[in-house]
Amino acid sequence: MKSYKIINGILQQVMEGQPSINKNQVLVKINAVSLNYRDLLVTEGVGQWKPTEDRIPLSDGAGQVVEIGSSIKNFKVGDRVTSLITPNWESGSLSPQKLVGAIGGAMVDGVLAEYVAFPENALSRFPDYLSYEEAATLPVAALTAWNAVIEQSPLKLGSTILIIGTGGVSLFALQFSKLAGYRIIVTSGNDEKLMKAKQLGAHHTINYKRNKDWINEVLTITKGEGVDQVVDVVGGDHITESLKCIKSEGIVSMVGVIGGTHGLIDTGMIMGKAARIQGVETGSSEMYGRMLTAMNIHKVRPVIHSVFPFEKVPEALLLLKEGGHFGKICIKLI
Repeated sequence: MKSYKIINGILQQVMEGQPSINKNQVLVKINAVSLNYRDLLVTEGVGQWKPTEDRIPLSDGAGQVVEIGSSIKNFKVGDRVTSLITPNWESGSLSPQKLVGAIGGAMVDGVLAEYVAFPENALSRFPDYLSYEEAATLPVAALTAWNAVIEQSPLKLGSTILIIGTGGVSLFALQFSKLAGYRIIVTSGNDEKLMKAKQLGAHHTINYKRNKDWINEVLTITKGEGVDQVVDVVGGDHITESLKCIKSEGIVSMVGVIGGTHGLIDTGMIMGKAARIQGVETGSSEMYGRMLTAMNIHKVRPVIHSVFPFEKVPEALLLLKEGGHFGKICIKLI
């Protein structure tokens, strides 16, 4: 079978035998995968994400079950399934132990292969109305957004949320905020992307490149109060910018590190606003199930920017790194 591995620090396509399974595993033929910023950190060997040798990267895949072990009870051959990035986080609050075994990272192989053997708890069926490419966008981007704006959010109907950017997590946050009935503000440096964000349900949009005083525009929209919540995909120094946008006792949900893993933060503003900064780490399998239920009821469709063939994975990763996409970037295997 064809797969990609990180060998001597370089992503390479290789040919190897199809994996065999034991009694506790499920063999899935992968039809599509999607890219996350985490995948760049893994494939480029950044910090804690640097993988051990010959690691198969990527966490988010969708495919069809082709074989099951003798002890498998929850799946059958033919089921359409997605991977789950943190299979040991099945329910409850996050703990370090529940992150052990996260797939496609430094220590565990991912899904960038034609066939993958999974433990039973690393899979979930997905709604029939979704394509394989759409389903492949769900395990990280959709679940992180769902956790940030629904599971971990104190907002209520009519609350105001500011969503930074128009990548995969940001657009899922927009779509789920619309389901929850929030007033939505979206920022981008591209007017065409902002127009598309309005079509998805954003009530207000701000071009931060054209309007250097974009924070003041947020305050103008909210009559000087600030927003109830910011979904921040940038991290780094940008957290201070997000703090300027929230009202007293508002929340900044940190869902990404595009701007870096370190930054200067105005701690005085945190105290003065009694602000809450909430890191969001994907979510549990139970959260994933609730998210799929809501998506199925409302027939929420993921936004896909482009689909690359399997041979063009390096080009797809380059597009992700350049940041010009609106929504998710996917790879189609068949």
